[in-house]
Amino acid sequence: MIKKVQLPLLDAAIQDLKAGDQVLLSGSLLTGRDAAHKRLVALIERGEELPVDLAGEVIYYVGPAPARPGQPVGPAGPTSSYRTDRYTPPLLERGLKGMIGKGYLGPQTLALMPRFQAVYFGAIGGSAVLIAKAIKAAQVVAYPDLGPEAIHRFEVEDLPAVVCVDASGRNLYEEGPKLYKSLTL
Repeated sequence: MIKKVQLPLLDAAIQDLKAGDQVLLSGSLLTGRDAAHKRLVALIERGEELPVDLAGEVIYYVGPAPARPGQPVGPAGPTSSYRTDRYTPPLLERGLKGMIGKGYLGPQTLALMPRFQAVYFGAIGGSAVLIAKAIKAAQVVAYPDLGPEAIHRFEVEDLPAVVCVDASGRNLYEEGPKLYKSLTL
């Protein structure tokens, strides 16, 4: 069963999400890659205000390609999460509730997910065109000098993803291989 999830994330929705759930995300989310994350963390370290409020937000690790006429963005596939992983802990502390990317999260971020009741959604690499169809509007909200790696606010409708790590810390990247190995062929 595919779950429909409204963004930004509310605590009740987060509690309902379990590792392995297929979801369709709709609503508003932020984008960012490593350059934007580095700037956000530098502001935090200096005690300065962030250009975006992270409370309840989901960040999609993406640098969308240029849009064709009449489209809000071009292909918008996920970036590998390891690129932003080292910057994630201070963002979780500021209220970030979810991330969308591809691949593994590091142990430091995984350890913090239950504490901050956050979730990690996996998007499928190679699905950039499909994902772009779910993006209904895009606006740069910070760091326009970074071009496609600027922080955008996307309005999405039925963006497909999978819950890879839930708020209890269950991790599909660990549980999936164990289940596969337990199957008798």
